[in-house]
Amino acid sequence: MKILEGKVALVTGATRGIGKAIAIKFAEAGANIAFTYRQKNGAAEELESCLSALGVSCKGYAADAADYTVTEEVVKLVQADFGRIDILVNNAGITKDGLLMRMNEQQWDDVIATNLKSAFNFTRSVVPIMAKQRGGSIINMSSVVGVSGNAGQCNYSASKAGLIGFSKSVAKEMGPRGIRVNCIAPGFIMTDMTSALSDEMREAWCKTIPLRRGGNPEDVANVALFLACDMSAYVTGQVISCCGGMNC
Repeated sequence: MKILEGKVALVTGATRGIGKAIAIKFAEAGANIAFTYRQKNGAAEELESCLSALGVSCKGYAADAADYTVTEEVVKLVQADFGRIDILVNNAGITKDGLLMRMNEQQWDDVIATNLKSAFNFTRSVVPIMAKQRGGSIINMSSVVGVSGNAGQCNYSASKAGLIGFSKSVAKEMGPRGIRVNCIAPGFIMTDMTSALSDEMREAWCKTIPLRRGGNPEDVANVALFLACDMSAYVTGQVISCCGGMNC
């Protein structure tokens, strides 16, 4: 039996990078997948085809994760379409980097809304469903810069640090209902966000990592699979770094 068979997972921001890898990994483990994306494009249809080919039910939903009303409606649709929600992965995120002295208010607000408020929006709508089911796993995608900070990323670092505090608080609130809440803190992962860097910059980053390589989205997806399944039944309120030792 596949370890997530019969489960329903909702993954936000799943059409590329880490979110896509998690959706595929969960489907390979037998979970039915609901996923969100910001704008209708070929990537959503491609992911639906990929997941369907793995023999699970799947459906994509267009949603601005930073909009509370929209996310509330999406969660209602997912519950109606799938009957339950067992796993929530708050993965939707953006970067708008810049030094504090040059950062404008819009850069700050956009990153906080997409990265942090979106997790509140989806979690707030999902926990009543999980509470009635007497169980569930919520996985929030933080970052090593949410733990240690990073120059030029005060907005991103603040949003990811906020996710850690949010997760620990909700874990304490919802533990009695059987709902587990944990964070993953990826390090230097080879995604669209890092592809904009020059080869020289990527090589310089890798030299600072004890494992001497950048991670790939599947590395993070493997950690998410552990947190989603019953192997982590006694793990909640934790931050698991997936960074090759970068933040050890």
